[in-house]
Amino acid sequence: MTTTNDKINILQSNKLMLSKWTAVVPVAKQKHFLVSKVEAPEREGEKIEWIELEAVHSNSTHRMKWQELRDKNQWLRGWV
Repeated sequence: MTTTNDKINILQSNKLMLSKWTAVVPVAKQKHFLVSKVEAPEREGEKIEWIELEAVHSNSTHRMKWQELRDKNQWLRGWV
């Protein structure tokens, strides 16, 4: 049986905005996040590299490379 979390390797950068994520290990006591910003690349034609995650409860933000979300030891897709 394949779950949503098993499909994380096919995650596409163009589908990130407002996607929901759960930190496997809480970040500053925060566990649930939304992708609040997908940063446009510096040059036209380049791929998206950076996103901003926003903690649901505190609204604090964290900038990171979007590919880090593929690590299922750190992030789970959806709110778990």
